[in-house]
Amino acid sequence: MEEWKRSIGTLSDEILIKLAKMLDNSTCGWRQLANAVSEQPKFRCSERELTSCSLQVLSAAGSPARTMLTLLAERSCSLDFLLHCLRKMEHQEAVQFLTTAVAEQIQITVQPQSQEAAPGSNVVLTCRASGPPGLGYQWFKGKQEILGESGNSSELVLCPLSPTHQGHYICRISHGEKFVFSKWAQVRLIISAGCSSSLFPGSVSGLHIIQRPQSQAASEGDTLVLECTAEGNPPAQYEWYHNKVPMPQQKTSSLRIPCVTTAHRGEYTCKVFNLYHEVWSSTATVTIGPSSVTDASWVEVDRGLESQEVHKTYGAGTHPLQQIASSPPSAKDVYATDKVALLIGNMNYIYHTQLCAPISDVHELTNLLRQLDFKVVSLLDLNWQEMHSAVTEFLLLLDKGVYGLLYFAGHGYENYGNSFMVPIDAPVSYTSEHCLCVQNILTKMQEKKTGLNVFLLDMCRKRNPHDDVIVQPGLLKVTANIVFGYATCVDAEAYEVKREDVSNGIFINFLKQRVCEDEKVTVMLDRVAEDMGRCVITRGRQALELRSNLSERRSLTDRIQVSQCSASSSARNLQWAIAHVLPESRYLQFDCGVKVQLGFAAEFSNVMVIYTRILDKPDEIVSCSAQLTDFPEDVDIDLKKSNQESLLEAGCLSLIKEELPSPEAHSLYTHIRSLQRLKRELTFTICLHYTYSNMDEEVQERQQVTVGKPLVSKLNLHEPRAAHVSSASSSFSFDSFNVPGCSSFGEDLSLTGTASNTWSHHAQSASVSFTGGSPTSPRSANVPEETDSPEILDNPRPLVASKSLPHSKVNDSNYKFSDMYNFHSY
Repeated sequence: MEEWKRSIGTLSDEILIKLAKMLDNSTCGWRQLANAVSEQPKFRCSERELTSCSLQVLSAAGSPARTMLTLLAERSCSLDFLLHCLRKMEHQEAVQFLTTAVAEQIQITVQPQSQEAAPGSNVVLTCRASGPPGLGYQWFKGKQEILGESGNSSELVLCPLSPTHQGHYICRISHGEKFVFSKWAQVRLIISAGCSSSLFPGSVSGLHIIQRPQSQAASEGDTLVLECTAEGNPPAQYEWYHNKVPMPQQKTSSLRIPCVTTAHRGEYTCKVFNLYHEVWSSTATVTIGPSSVTDASWVEVDRGLESQEVHKTYGAGTHPLQQIASSPPSAKDVYATDKVALLIGNMNYIYHTQLCAPISDVHELTNLLRQLDFKVVSLLDLNWQEMHSAVTEFLLLLDKGVYGLLYFAGHGYENYGNSFMVPIDAPVSYTSEHCLCVQNILTKMQEKKTGLNVFLLDMCRKRNPHDDVIVQPGLLKVTANIVFGYATCVDAEAYEVKREDVSNGIFINFLKQRVCEDEKVTVMLDRVAEDMGRCVITRGRQALELRSNLSERRSLTDRIQVSQCSASSSARNLQWAIAHVLPESRYLQFDCGVKVQLGFAAEFSNVMVIYTRILDKPDEIVSCSAQLTDFPEDVDIDLKKSNQESLLEAGCLSLIKEELPSPEAHSLYTHIRSLQRLKRELTFTICLHYTYSNMDEEVQERQQVTVGKPLVSKLNLHEPRAAHVSSASSSFSFDSFNVPGCSSFGEDLSLTGTASNTWSHHAQSASVSFTGGSPTSPRSANVPEETDSPEILDNPRPLVASKSLPHSKVNDSNYKFSDMYNFHSY
């Protein structure tokens, strides 16, 4: 599937033109594509860019869709994401065309390189390509075809090198009637100074780059300077490229752009050439951030007993008061030693209202945070013990300077200023003893001397009438690096909007539009709050609340700079990686001659998809399928949705087919949840059903397969990390955690103990609902519509307290008041 990870820019002009013709329409065309790709912020088009695409219709040869595809190619949009968006648009013609075109396209992956060598040595020119099976290679020297076995392979061997081998070589790669040519490569002999040759005058030499352009970060208004220097005879000439587009005004070894803006960010390369040679520099990536802030000195004043003052002065040459008034440190000086995020989404509550949105909310936030280089652990449907263990493992990943982020979507409440996350096994009348206190987690994060602590709590903050205990968390340190983003205000509820099979929380719908912005975290969340405030449907019901003491300009986009002592970093990387290892794909041979592929893909850290695919079968077998059965009771599998022909039918709503077989490959999918409860290695049976051409009866063969402990099951989250101590003043005792400074999975991370805590409450579920007028609107709930009709406001639809919105967009026009009965609060 490597060909699908390539950029759109690798497609030939012929393919792009045909694809653009399919998208140059108003019903299912380039505008719908622009909406689909906007689910990833870096591909979102501005109004100016959309207008530029529209104006292409004024030109006889203009194509709005071709311009849109060019914009996506400049932003390195991958082919698999483009295919995903076309499927999302339900543009079947474009999906089929792109799938076929990519499968049949010949793409050169290794170009032959010019070489210089001494007489008698070995020279190997290599050209490799990807494409359909059975590619043919043919080498040429000039216009002359090279015969023999060497000329028909991907490698051309010239041995021993002699003057007759000098010249220009090119390779043709073909498949049927389609073919492409490689770049030219020149082979030259190196003649020592003591020799003379009329073919190689001493005045001509090779071309070598001695200084390459370097990647760098700049701020708006700075001057960008890139250098590329080469030696050669004749002298070298230079031509600079920005995102693969020539820069006609830049023809010297030094590229200088005064007063840069964000339009200058991207990739820069330099082509160096003379009469005989052409070489390319390596790519330099330039990032452009906000205007830089000057470095500052400062004074710290400690007030002790009896009002004694101790002054600590930092910086020299200025008055202490002037130092206090100086600007904060430059944004470029702020960095993280690592970034770690724990995302928990609880939906399937045993004794409480089940939710719909957390699965899509956790999935979308996971993808966005991974783009920002976070190590993300995403978990669904955890009970008390599993949440307790997951937080413990999360704390093990933290260290000095690490950015820690905790996101929770599910039922919750707030008492006396403390926030509590409710696990799926919480009893009907739960108290703080059955939940996890967020403030307790914060105190443990501070002990790790983290660089940034971010809590995004997508849950209700109503008071819990069953809980009269005032929890006393540990004392918080003055670290000025804490950010709380609450989905709703104190004593209010958070909502989700359900639409058929897709739900999103209101908070995440607005957050995902902003989370990748290179802004201080509090500034980014302020903008999310402003966006939510403009949504008519949530006005007066839900408003984001931000609490923070963050003093530095720290952003979720800050770069990672590993400290010199990298032992803890290595341990974190190992600890995180081992919890995300999938079983290797394997191939099973059955006695009847059928060969089956067994593959795996991760949807979340504790949710996996297993697919089976028939690779080969004898001609006498007319029908054949490989189905999975006999799974252990520990994991959660809906048998009615196992062995399905599509991911949607298998119950997988959020997985993009990155690690799955191509659409042409017929596969059966099985969705496996709750891997954190797996106590032993995952063992199941593959049952092969097949029928011979001369028989009516179906035949079965079975093979048992063991694939180890996949993904987060290796962490044994079902086991207690420490003996649980019930306390009237704490939801659970974090002081009982055994959290080392850094850990390695060479040792057992979990402590031994008794059976995990369970709650034997079997009371009936009690749900609170807001009643109102019954729905009377005949309009479809799927039609985007906004109305300020007073009669609907006076008679609102029933609300059940949660949180979530559709994947597409968050504009007011996407929601109407007749959808309000779909709201649920946590």
